[in-house]
Amino acid sequence: MHGNTPLLSIRDLKKVYKTRDGELEALGSVTFDIYPQEFVSIVGPSGCGKTTLLKIIAGLLPKTSGEIFVDKNQFDPSREVGFVFQKPLLLPWRKVIDNVLLPIEILKLDKRRYIEKARALLELVGLSGFENNYPNELSGGMQQRVSIARALIHDPKLILMDEPFGALDALTRERMNLELLRIWSESQKTILFVTHGIQEAIFLSDRVIILSARPSRMIKALDIELPRPRTMEVRSSAEFGVYSLEVYRCLELT
Repeated sequence: MHGNTPLLSIRDLKKVYKTRDGELEALGSVTFDIYPQEFVSIVGPSGCGKTTLLKIIAGLLPKTSGEIFVDKNQFDPSREVGFVFQKPLLLPWRKVIDNVLLPIEILKLDKRRYIEKARALLELVGLSGFENNYPNELSGGMQQRVSIARALIHDPKLILMDEPFGALDALTRERMNLELLRIWSESQKTILFVTHGIQEAIFLSDRVIILSARPSRMIKALDIELPRPRTMEVRSSAEFGVYSLEVYRCLELT
């Protein structure tokens, strides 16, 4: 399924929050690898630290201890990571294309050199013709597509997605799952995806990492060997049911 060299290596990652009542251990000790062009999902009980884990990888939160390597190197998350949050977090006063170009400005790169790429990414996410619209003129699903294009603009090695479709209705969410698989396949990116949805995780992923309740540790990394490209029909297959049951059983142990 993957080569021998991981793109992302997490080693004994711990996060302890200092609170008024003492220390709260959010991540116990998490270790895993993700390989180039893999799609990996993380599931676990509410409050187990899934979002905390993504934010540490993205450089948005400091780790307490442990190591993070990308391509075997200590890395600069601002350049090597694209982040898609639970909400699109678009700037309402900026047009769609200018929202996509925001990371280019933050990284102080030449914006003019990226305008064509921004247009190509909007085409990739199915938003050609909406370059000059404002976020409030778009549906929730369309806004989240803009945020996916924004996460891809600076060509990061790794895309982190934190329950990006959690706020969408069930039908839109299913459409976005199919769209995301197409975008992932065409962009050939490596994706680490956090979700509460066990079926969503299985449908999207090459592997599902199951975390325990806080302080979280990895219970299992489950290989999902369903054929690709995947369609909604695979969800009604016997194999899909077996994977679902296995994830539920693992979560019941936590």
